[in-house]
Amino acid sequence: MLSLTTSLAPLVLAGLLGWTGAVKAFGRDTARQAPKTALARMLRSSERATTVLRLTGAVELLIAAGLLAVPTNPLPGAATAVLGAGFLGYLGYGRAVAPESSCGCSAGDDTPIGRRAFARAAVVLAGGATVAVAQDTWWPTLRDRPVAALALLAGAAAVLVALSADLDRWWLLPLRRTRLRVFGHPLLGTAGRDRVPVAASVELLENSLAWQTAAPVVRSALLDHWEDGGWRILQYSGVHGDRADARPVAVLFALDATAVRDEGKDPVVRVGYVDAESGEAVAVDELNAVPSRRSLPMAG
Repeated sequence: MLSLTTSLAPLVLAGLLGWTGAVKAFGRDTARQAPKTALARMLRSSERATTVLRLTGAVELLIAAGLLAVPTNPLPGAATAVLGAGFLGYLGYGRAVAPESSCGCSAGDDTPIGRRAFARAAVVLAGGATVAVAQDTWWPTLRDRPVAALALLAGAAAVLVALSADLDRWWLLPLRRTRLRVFGHPLLGTAGRDRVPVAASVELLENSLAWQTAAPVVRSALLDHWEDGGWRILQYSGVHGDRADARPVAVLFALDATAVRDEGKDPVVRVGYVDAESGEAVAVDELNAVPSRRSLPMAG
């Protein structure tokens, strides 16, 4: 198993670096995402950040080509390890100076720097060091042990996908929707009653005192919604804390699924916060220290 892993490591790393390098070097989203990254904050320029991201993508593509073509040469593996170490340093510094910014690792991720980004960079570092030491080829393994090789590659791909926050929309969100369909459709909780459109619930929420209280934490529009026991749950993303103490959270609002503005009374709204990394609930008193966001000046 160890020999199988070391021989296929160049192929796995080449696939990862080839993908992230291509989207950074040639992707149309690079310039659009660059201002949201910690790199733009460090360089004090979105244009310079875009240039650095594209150059980094070109380097990743070059290393990926080396891993595929000459895996027995220690240079591509060593370069991969150095790249992984550089990523870890950048992520650590970026988390310290701009915790609410994204890393720009794949030019398509706009979520704050989190544990998954660090884990993926660590995989690149460890994988590169392994390739540099093993100096093994991958094509004889694919030829002689195709079933085992394909199984290992599939497992490695699943791990890398799980460590890539920008791919959540392709697998995690559909998985959550499937779970809701299997264990309870969002609309089943209102069977036999008048169904209020989700947009009406959102409007009711955004005019409530609960929304005003949680507004400093919320950082997105509505991401997901479902119903449970007569409550309509509305999910948003947010950031708890400031600068070095900032961490991403999911903000959950629960209100009566049948409530409408015409009733003329304030709705009962429950608010919950869940740490986006650990999945654990965040105590409400921990959010009392969240600073209020400054209002932008009006033009004219």
